[in-house]
Amino acid sequence: MATLTELSERVEQVSAIYAARCAIRRDADWFALKLQEEAGELVAEYLRGSGRGRVAERSDQAIRTALEDEAADLLAQVLLFCRHNDIDVEAALERKWFAHLKRPGAAP
Repeated sequence: MATLTELSERVEQVSAIYAARCAIRRDADWFALKLQEEAGELVAEYLRGSGRGRVAERSDQAIRTALEDEAADLLAQVLLFCRHNDIDVEAALERKWFAHLKRPGAAP
């Protein structure tokens, strides 16, 4: 399984190709705004799958696949945002989340 750093490198390669093909300038605002865009798309697919969004002629499987794809898009954009802003997300997870696992009484 790939580490977050390895995933970040692969996501960056794809994003750079996309930016070059579509003549997109990836500046600080772009990285931040893409988070919001992808989060919105993920929520839209969640709403479709939960019966609270417009489904049109899409099958349950197509909606599920779209939900998974949008989750991947959002994760990719988070990794790109972290990379652009020099955030070591693995270290931040250790500090912010996983420190709780080292406390007395934490589940094994």
